[in-house]
Amino acid sequence: MTADTPYASLTPDLVLDAVNACRLWPDGRLLALNSYENRVWQVGLEDSAPVIAKFYRPGRWTDATIIEEHRFAQELADAELPVVAPLVFEGRTLLRHGGFRYALSPRHGGRAPELEASEQLQWLGRLIARMHVVGAHAPFAHRGRLDRDAMVVQPMHAVLDSSLLPPSLHTNYHAAATRLDSAVAARLEAVGPVRPLRLHGDCHPGNVLWTDAGPHFVDLDDARSGPAVQDLWMLANDERALTALLEGYRQFRDFDDSELALIPALRAMRQLHYAGWIAARWHDPAFPAAFPFAAESRWWEQHLADLHELSDALE
Repeated sequence: MTADTPYASLTPDLVLDAVNACRLWPDGRLLALNSYENRVWQVGLEDSAPVIAKFYRPGRWTDATIIEEHRFAQELADAELPVVAPLVFEGRTLLRHGGFRYALSPRHGGRAPELEASEQLQWLGRLIARMHVVGAHAPFAHRGRLDRDAMVVQPMHAVLDSSLLPPSLHTNYHAAATRLDSAVAARLEAVGPVRPLRLHGDCHPGNVLWTDAGPHFVDLDDARSGPAVQDLWMLANDERALTALLEGYRQFRDFDDSELALIPALRAMRQLHYAGWIAARWHDPAFPAAFPFAAESRWWEQHLADLHELSDALE
């Protein structure tokens, strides 16, 4: 196992042994779930429901930040919100085995939400507002903020330091990313200070699962502090959807309409961060297999064009 291939030693046997170390009895059934930053498995158990085993990427988070994520998830669950919290073993949620840190949680399946349905959007808005009521009770002590350094500056340097970016585009990419950073900074300054709170942080449709009983939220791995609108805009495909989300949200919590002007900046930051994330993780064998387009010059040419288009919209 190296920094470039952190999961080389994470074998199916190690996953089963890690679950067994918690005095749970795997029946040998393993299903790898869709996850790139971490590694996540569904593990079948003898005489009980399967569990989800999440193995954290080595070196990404400190123990304190992971434990803070777990405590936030439990705080939300204690408030009767449909959030999947990790299981506790001998007072601990962050576990270790075979050189890896991991957590186990109950399996909660479901289907993708129907984001064209106003009723479902309002339902999600109400739940997110209730999450934010809890999130506003206290700040994170260890987890980061949604800011330009994390979402623009660091990803920009990851791209510039990567062999993925064609040398012929290096100067143009630096100029486009710097321009976007300036445009984002100007928009944030124009909006002015907003009250940050603890967020889900990555509240896109893939992290919402729907059952006959309603929705539940998964994967708080990117939980951080930031504006409330961050947990709303990724679920809204258009103005109608955003209106429905906010209609539900306002039933449980006030919303500062000035935050709506942050959406173009948040969208731009996420798009630049996505490219930097792929570049930073490219040596992980899972990434070339999952994102082969990132090895093509034409994708980076389009990404450059997108950055300028986002800057145009902000300016």
